[in-house]
Amino acid sequence: MENPMVLLETPEGEILIELFADKAPGTVANFLSYVDDKFYDGTLFHRVIKGFMIQGGGLTFSMAEKPTRDPIPNEAANGLKNVAGTVAVARTADPHSGTSQFFINVDDNPDLDHSGKEDEKYGYCVFGEVVDGMDVAVKISKAKTRSYQGFDDVPVDPVSIITARRFE
Repeated sequence: MENPMVLLETPEGEILIELFADKAPGTVANFLSYVDDKFYDGTLFHRVIKGFMIQGGGLTFSMAEKPTRDPIPNEAANGLKNVAGTVAVARTADPHSGTSQFFINVDDNPDLDHSGKEDEKYGYCVFGEVVDGMDVAVKISKAKTRSYQGFDDVPVDPVSIITARRFE
């Protein structure tokens, strides 16, 4: 079975993501359920850090958090690493708190990887990889940012996910 693909349309261009259903089945199923519900349409890349990552998938233009499904178990022990171009689940300090938000690594971020020991650093689950449009993600990561409505690293000029759709 081929890995599913998702196309993100942004004002800066398109980002095509291959999802690793074999390595993170629960995470991919969760992400695709949000895609199929058109949940991501009109959400922002609300946290953008040059040389690190771009995060999106949960906040509207008014910086309101959209209601999500229940959190999913963290599948960070799947052997995948947070290297440039990979897509991972955003979460709070609770390792099993991921819902709809995700980030695209624009550089290698080994500090975000699972340590291999459950009682140590749990890590952030990589579940996909940008196969086309990495230049778009890098461009977004270089956006001028500010603190806004209690959030840091928010692009001054909002960068939205116009649509997120399965790509055949």
